[in-house]
Amino acid sequence: DQYIDQLVKLAEKLSELMSENLGLEKNYIKEAFSGTNGPAMGTKVAKYPQCPHPELVRGLREHTDAGGIILLLQDDQVPGLEFFKDGKWVEIPPSKNNAIFVNTGDQVEVLSNGFYKSVVHRVMPDKNGSRLSIASFYNPVGEAIISPANKLLYPSNYRYGDYLELYGNTKFGEKGPRFESIKNMTNGHCNLKP
Repeated sequence: DQYIDQLVKLAEKLSELMSENLGLEKNYIKEAFSGTNGPAMGTKVAKYPQCPHPELVRGLREHTDAGGIILLLQDDQVPGLEFFKDGKWVEIPPSKNNAIFVNTGDQVEVLSNGFYKSVVHRVMPDKNGSRLSIASFYNPVGEAIISPANKLLYPSNYRYGDYLELYGNTKFGEKGPRFESIKNMTNGHCNLKP
């Protein structure tokens, strides 16, 4: 119970920091995930048995997590967790010193309008030992309504000609500032300062 209480505090702190990083109110993610008793919290313990021929099995196939913030205490000796990044699988080493590995799920990607991504990952079998992991999920409750935060949406409309003028002045620069200018448009008029 004490472990879970500490994980809830960690998840809430992470949700606050993520909300602030997005330019939202500190409690935005927590409130979006909440029902009458706050966000949902669950824990899953998984054991991946030692496999004498890992090349013959698939392991836990690639997926993203459906929920919000995932806090993973993984095995400190046996590897297996891999994330898909830049077109290739990257091995995540076993956690030392009881380190908590943080992952974001699909609902954080939606709330952040894609700023935070849910990452495709998988667990591969190992021939040298069994792997244990304890995953705790800070998720929305079932009745939570999930959508991108209004502040993170582009305006509902703008003149394409205004965008083209902005694009002409910033074509070879980073797209981020250009898109930020689009977000700052008001009443269909754009601040065209590159």
